Amino acid sequence: MTAGADVIIIVTLMDIPINTKRPAFRGPLFLLDPKAASFDACPMSEVKTVLLDAVLRPNPPMSRRALLIILAIVTSFNLAFALSFVLKGAWPIAPFMGLDVALLAWAFHASRRAARRFEHLTLTPDNLRILRQPVKGQADEVALNPYWVRVEMDDPPEPWSQLTLKSHGKGVQIGTFLSPDARAAFADVLRSALRRARETVPT
Repeated sequence: MTAGADVIIIVTLMDIPINTKRPAFRGPLFLLDPKAASFDACPMSEVKTVLLDAVLRPNPPMSRRALLIILAIVTSFNLAFALSFVLKGAWPIAPFMGLDVALLAWAFHASRRAARRFEHLTLTPDNLRILRQPVKGQADEVALNPYWVRVEMDDPPEPWSQLTLKSHGKGVQIGTFLSPDARAAFADVLRSALRRARETVPT
């Protein structure tokens, strides 16, 4: 279970032209209701047109119940092997069988924790907001001016290719947990949204 292999990308956008030259991305890219294009809770004088609202998440691991079933099966086999070694007099091997179960339980726990991270990108004509929630610690937020943002991503993508947003000499990497193809597909969506932001008069 590797967090970088597959991801969930949730995107809400409004009339953004997609690059048709790139083959269709077959990963989990979901386009939601394009009519959700404003923050209804804001006063009318402060309403901002939302051109892109995207949440990037690692692919979630198996359910807790499934992981517990697997752990129970492995534990049963290891107990049987440990008992057989003890009966044969090779008792020093038994603790290592328990260590295997402990390491597997830790790996399952780490996988579930890693799946909690996400990145939330919100684009309006005058602001690109990036909220990043790591596995541990507090979320951090970066705000960029869409007019100056450049999207850098290799095309075609390589295994080591990173999706970077450049502005005023600084770079912000996003989607590091995505597969290269997913990063390239999202880069196309983000470029199209930024193009629209530059053509839209801020409200």
